[in-house]
Amino acid sequence: MPPLHRRLVLALGLLAGGGAGLPGAAAAAPDAVPPPVAVAAPAPPPADQARLVHTVREDCGSCHGMRLTGGLGPALTPERMSLLPLDSLVAVILHGRPGTPMPPWAPMLSEAEARWIALRLQQGFPQEPPRP
Repeated sequence: MPPLHRRLVLALGLLAGGGAGLPGAAAAAPDAVPPPVAVAAPAPPPADQARLVHTVREDCGSCHGMRLTGGLGPALTPERMSLLPLDSLVAVILHGRPGTPMPPWAPMLSEAEARWIALRLQQGFPQEPPRP
């Protein structure tokens, strides 16, 4: 299983209540893989950051609302995004959500770019600079 898929499966298991050490959780198998630790990727160069901000504001905003407060898709506010594991957000950005209108962005974004977007969503997504 590719590393990103393994992280998604682990994160979803934790969200579903399957995490070892949590109340009601079964004891972990001796060969169980520990959950991944979120690692911050280096920030993209400023020109790439501007492109990513524009992409999120325009493309993601068409479903999640131009202010990212919800629309066809759910709100992408820091209050909501900070409750979700970073790796899960990255996986949803890259692979979409089957059975929903959320498309996979892996053909257009690298994992590092998706991680930068997910971190910014958790912290409060930047506005685009005003156009002259």
